Amino acid sequence: MSEFPSLTGDGALGSQVKGSHQSSLEEGPMGASRPRHSLGVLHVSYSVSNRVGPWWDIASHQQRWNRQILKDISLYVESGQIMCILGSSGSGKTTLLDAISGRLRRTGTLLGEVYVNGRPLRRDQFQDCFSYVMQSDTFLSSLTVRETLRYTAMLTTRHGSADFFQKKVEAVMAELNLSHVADKMIGNYNFGGISSGERRRVSIAVQLLQDPKIMMFDEPTTGLDSMTANQIIYLLAELARRDRIVILTIHQPRSELFQHFDKIAILTFGELVFCGTPVEMLDFFNNCGYPCPEHSNPFDFYMDLTSVDFQSKEREIETYKQVQMLESAYKESAICRRTLENIERTKCLKTLPMVPFKTKDLPGTLCKLGILLRRLTRNLRRNKQAMIMRLLQNLIMGLFVIFFLLRVQNDMLKGAVQDRVGLMYQFVGATPYTGMLNAVTLFPVLRAVSDQESLDGLYEKWQMLLAYVLHILPFSIVATVLFSSVSYWTLGLYPEAAQFVYFSAALLAPHLIGECLTLVLLGIIQNPNIVNSIVALLSISGLLVGSGFVRNIEEMNLPFRIYSYFTFQKYCCEILIVNEFYGLNFTCGNSNNSAIDNPICAITQGIHFIERTYPGATSRFTINFLMLYAYIPVLVILGIVVFKIRDHLISR
Repeated sequence: MSEFPSLTGDGALGSQVKGSHQSSLEEGPMGASRPRHSLGVLHVSYSVSNRVGPWWDIASHQQRWNRQILKDISLYVESGQIMCILGSSGSGKTTLLDAISGRLRRTGTLLGEVYVNGRPLRRDQFQDCFSYVMQSDTFLSSLTVRETLRYTAMLTTRHGSADFFQKKVEAVMAELNLSHVADKMIGNYNFGGISSGERRRVSIAVQLLQDPKIMMFDEPTTGLDSMTANQIIYLLAELARRDRIVILTIHQPRSELFQHFDKIAILTFGELVFCGTPVEMLDFFNNCGYPCPEHSNPFDFYMDLTSVDFQSKEREIETYKQVQMLESAYKESAICRRTLENIERTKCLKTLPMVPFKTKDLPGTLCKLGILLRRLTRNLRRNKQAMIMRLLQNLIMGLFVIFFLLRVQNDMLKGAVQDRVGLMYQFVGATPYTGMLNAVTLFPVLRAVSDQESLDGLYEKWQMLLAYVLHILPFSIVATVLFSSVSYWTLGLYPEAAQFVYFSAALLAPHLIGECLTLVLLGIIQNPNIVNSIVALLSISGLLVGSGFVRNIEEMNLPFRIYSYFTFQKYCCEILIVNEFYGLNFTCGNSNNSAIDNPICAITQGIHFIERTYPGATSRFTINFLMLYAYIPVLVILGIVVFKIRDHLISR
């Protein structure tokens, strides 16, 4: 393909800018050897419609008002260039990046076009074309830097040996100066790990593994000290020199960074006040009557100049008129016209490079599940607190019950039935709750990781959910067997090995159901505390209605009786009651004749209690097991559907 012609203006640099920019098309070192890529943003506007009042104020809630977040934005940038977008908080910087990268939610109205190499992008092409490093770094804290990058590399490439992935990861770490922390855990804010600057470099490295040609960074220096922030900017400038387009938003950069940006854009209230080279920026504001004072930071000076001061009404009106004047001056300037001409010219060129999509050779679904499962397991295995919590919380609950009851009796006068019923009630009520605690504690971080990585196109959110479900199965089995082994034999329940197996299997199901139900709700509700409350209420109501311990199901009102058949507690309680009481004989005091008139002694065999409380439960034993375990795949399928919907709502 032929080389792009020069489409950007030149100019001699003033004293504030040292040296000449090497990123113009004529002077770029790579310009003569390969075609240059270009990104054009043409007349992009974005507005959202919000309700005027809260939901409880019906009259105002029905009214809506439109808020213009972006207004007629046009930009042009080429490979080898780095563009900096400046603006105060709320000016629309992040929204502009989201609009360019196709990540805006569907709740608003987006107008305009995004062109890559003169070709308008379709909606399904944005994800494959742009690399986006978000402001917050989200990682699995117990993995090392090398492991994090290796698993990401495995998720981006279908075919490759272990040596191939190792070389790829080592090359990226060397490029971003991460080799010295390769085997250090990433960590989080609660315990040590790599530094904030190194975390930001890992975020960039994750994106580089897909070999993107257009990279975007939302506030890459936020939370970093001055020196680290400068190092990140130098790194991004170097990435741009390697035939990439780099666009970033930034707050108050230092003056020495002025010469490292090829283009600078300034946003105010969603409108473009200026977009051009640093030289053009100095000339533009100088021609408008606002020269940058000597020894001043141009970024600070022009940010203040293009911001509205709300300290007083007079200052607000004065500064707003000033901003409006600058916006009008830019739209009428030769700089703005040249930007529009460049976009139109690339659309008309006959020899255009193809759209530079990221490396797309993703592994299959089963392979992705295997990678995610290995990554989850390794991350949890190093989290000692999580391991202890998952394996021992059921056992700790069982120990409280053991110390309280010590051992059940067969004497009716000593609570033979009451103690057993209380045990079943406690176990069926507690095991779903412990499952919920696991999910609420461990899954939100994984959900945040999957939200980010699914936007990068590595996998779909439901695949992370399914990997988590597969990951919890062995831990749940071990935790339940450990709890059952101690509780069952210590409390003196029915002394048969088969009954012990049924008991363990019956309590494993509600533990898994509680965790799976929580996962479904976490796909709908963002706040884990609200999910905690909902699962607790559902478990309490299901136990109250479905167990039959508080009131016989046959004596309930029809709505409650119907509801009981939808609760897993009904089937679990029937299994446990039949398992424990079937074949059990009771005594009544020291002598069978001493309390013959005591109504408590009317029940002499466990089968009598079963038929009185759950008529026909003995014949439904197998069916109850099937019904109980049917909840697990149903909830998993429901979770997949919910996370597919979440994928649709959060994604482009």
